[in-house]
Amino acid sequence: MNEEEVTTIQLKKSTVKKLKASEDTPEKPTMRLISNLIKMAKESKSTRQYDEFIHKIQQAKMNELWDNTEDEAWEHA
Repeated sequence: MNEEEVTTIQLKKSTVKKLKASEDTPEKPTMRLISNLIKMAKESKSTRQYDEFIHKIQQAKMNELWDNTEDEAWEHA
């Protein structure tokens, strides 16, 4: 990696200790760990979007099934 591709970020010392404790390989471990965390965050976001989409579809169907005049008529029978 050349100098142009590297930057410096400021982190709390406690965060750096946690990163070092989580390192899994001796070669560029913190960079790999951060890359994996970013990948996991993106996948999680994608999953949440899918779950929200399914929930919206289910809400409409549940309203159709539960909020109807036929069921209300039985409540007052």
